[in-house]
Amino acid sequence: MLHQGSVKKNLGSGGWFPGQVLGCCLHTRVGRTVRPNSGDTYMRELRKALAALLLIVVASLLLPFAAPAADDTPLTKEQIKQFLQTAEVIKSKQTGKGVTHPWRLTLSNGAITHDASFQAIDVHKAQMKLESGRSEIDFNDSYRFNIAAYELAELVGLGDMLPVYVERKWQGKSGSISWWLPVKMDEAERLEKKIEVPDSDKWNKQMYRVRVFDELVYDADPNLTNVLIGEDWTVWRVDFSRAFHKNKELRAPKNLVKCDRVLFEKIQALNAAELTEKTKRYLNKDEVNAVMARRDKIVATFQTLIAQKGEKEVLY
Repeated sequence: MLHQGSVKKNLGSGGWFPGQVLGCCLHTRVGRTVRPNSGDTYMRELRKALAALLLIVVASLLLPFAAPAADDTPLTKEQIKQFLQTAEVIKSKQTGKGVTHPWRLTLSNGAITHDASFQAIDVHKAQMKLESGRSEIDFNDSYRFNIAAYELAELVGLGDMLPVYVERKWQGKSGSISWWLPVKMDEAERLEKKIEVPDSDKWNKQMYRVRVFDELVYDADPNLTNVLIGEDWTVWRVDFSRAFHKNKELRAPKNLVKCDRVLFEKIQALNAAELTEKTKRYLNKDEVNAVMARRDKIVATFQTLIAQKGEKEVLY
C-alpha cells in the first residue's frame, strides 16, 4: 500500500523531482548529469529517467485511492462508516457497562486496526416493569435509535458530539456499531472523584449542547456514564437505545438555559421530510412527529428566554 509519507521520503527533501529539466541538462534519480552529446548512453539514461518519472506520476495518481493507515491523516466519516461495516472482527469482549452490555470489537482491514462498540439490543413491549419498580407503556430499547440519533445529530450540526454509528450484522445479529472513542473517563466518574474541569466556560458550552439534544431525542434512561470525556476535555454523548419516546412533551425543560447559536438555527430549520428520509429505517412516523413536536417546544422555550433576558444572555 502507498502512503503519503513514504512517497515524500522517496522524493527526498532537496526540492527537485526525478526528471526535472534544468536548462539543457537532465537530472536523473541519482543526481547524475547527462549531456545531449553522449550518444546512445544519453538515450538510455533518458529512457530510464522518463520511466522513473512515469512511476512517480502513477504513484501520485493512485495515492488518493490507497487506504490510509491508522497513524496517517484522520479518516473521513464516510471512510469510518465503510471501515465499521466491512472490516474483519479480530477480537471481541463484552463490556460490563450499562444494562445492555455492548461488545467491544477490534476491527482490522489489513491497513487499519481500531476498536468499535457493538450493540444488538432490540426489545419492544407494550408494557415493561423497570428495575425502579415503575412500569413503562410502549417500552422500546433498540440499537436502531443509536443510528437515528447520529443521523439527527448530523442534521442539526452536532455530528462532532456523537461517534459515527452505522448498522452491521455480527454473529448473526444486526446491531449498531460505532467508532471507539479516546476516552479518559465518563461524567459519572468525574463527579464521583470530584475532578474539576479545567475550563468551565468551554465545558458549560458543551453541556448546553448535550442538554438540548437530550430534550430533542427524549432519552427515557439518561445516564451519566453515557457522557464521555476525552483527554482534551472534549465531551461526547453515546448510547441512545432508550431514546425517541413518542412523548411530545419535553422531558426536563428546566435544562434548557442557553443554546449554541448555530445549533438553534439548525434546529429551527429542521423539517420532518428530511428527518424521515435520513431515519426511514430506524424511526417510524409517530417517532418522527414526536421529534418535531419537541423541536417546536425547544424553539419556543428559547424564544421566551430571549424575550425575557436578551439574545446575548441566551445564545452563544
